[in-house]
Amino acid sequence: MWQQQLITLRARPRGFHLVTDELVAGLPWLSDCRIGLLHVWLQHTSASLTINENADPAVRRDFERFFNFIAPQGVDGFEHNDEGPDDLPAHFKASLLGCQLSLPVTDGRLAMGTWQGVYLGEHRDHGGARRVLATLQGERF
Repeated sequence: MWQQQLITLRARPRGFHLVTDELVAGLPWLSDCRIGLLHVWLQHTSASLTINENADPAVRRDFERFFNFIAPQGVDGFEHNDEGPDDLPAHFKASLLGCQLSLPVTDGRLAMGTWQGVYLGEHRDHGGARRVLATLQGERF
């Protein structure tokens, strides 16, 4: 079984956001998969995907604080500022975290740990909707 779907995630403000449910909602054929691997690829260079804590929103706020500390806006000496002062720091953050994930699928569900969720790191002040290409390879029930 091979399936592929382009999912458009709604626009979000800058920060880290749980998008697990939005991804799963865009994959109606996921429930047909007994065992497999879901690959998700974010088609942007100023946002990221990662897996982390899905319960306490303070973790997502602290992620934002940490990444703003290591890639702040307004640092002199860089050339790329075509789209504003948040542009280059957004590229740095996206490269550090990455744009893709591989997620196991078991019995029609993502087989993540109890406290794990998929984060979208929105690194722009006004990034807009984000596109994720999801590809599932696996065996049907």
